[in-house]
Amino acid sequence: MGTALITGASAGLGLELAWQLATARHDLVLVARDAERLDRLAGQLRAAAGVHVEVLPADLSVPDDVARVAARLAVAEAGSRPVGLLVNNAGYGLHQRVVGGDLAAEQAALDVMVRAVLVLSKAAVEQMVGRGRGAVLNVSSVAALTATGTYSAHKAWVKTFTEGLAVELEGTGVTATALCPGFVRTEFHERAGLRTDTFPEVAWLEPGRVVARALADVRRGAVISTPSLRYTLASALLRVAPRAAVRAFERGPRRAMRSRGRSADTLAA
Repeated sequence: MGTALITGASAGLGLELAWQLATARHDLVLVARDAERLDRLAGQLRAAAGVHVEVLPADLSVPDDVARVAARLAVAEAGSRPVGLLVNNAGYGLHQRVVGGDLAAEQAALDVMVRAVLVLSKAAVEQMVGRGRGAVLNVSSVAALTATGTYSAHKAWVKTFTEGLAVELEGTGVTATALCPGFVRTEFHERAGLRTDTFPEVAWLEPGRVVARALADVRRGAVISTPSLRYTLASALLRVAPRAAVRAFERGPRRAMRSRGRSADTLAA
């Protein structure tokens, strides 16, 4: 069924993507920082689904590591299993303000969620266009439409970049899709130290359904994938709401955090 490369494959949506793609008989290239965790996952996938799984440990905030992943994506020879689906999923949140925050942490997050997406997407689509088929799935967020600090800025870039890439790829046989979920029940929020019980149950999506919808949207060539009616409606409201209203909505939680004296430590997803 082809080969998919997934960044951030060891946890969250990346992990669910790996399982669903393996179940659909796709070979995989798994990318994440934790080599031990990747090796364990690769063994489970091989045993359960009988697919070929490569492990490519990489820290996408490190340019040399990004270059290694890009080199794997650039492979187009059939004997080397060319990648037919790239999933740019790696990402994390920074629980800090820009003012007074750690600049190095901000730069690393920018490298992972913006620079790496650009470099890897370019490497992938250039070999895909040459073969006349392929797809890129970039994980953005409904947060792209909000004002939650640099995370929103990164995800807004991913969404806009993917839309522009989709236009450029029209007629090539290659597609680009931006996945824009809302709150998903993964370890992202636990790693970020966020209490999930502060959000209503209706706000949460199950990772299995999010991934199934995203892959279905990739197959049909959709440019934007918003995997639930509630977040489709929320996105529509955010697009038409005055930006002043969006900013005002964001100020409430920020004031609450400051009043509780919450730490500004970096929290990775």
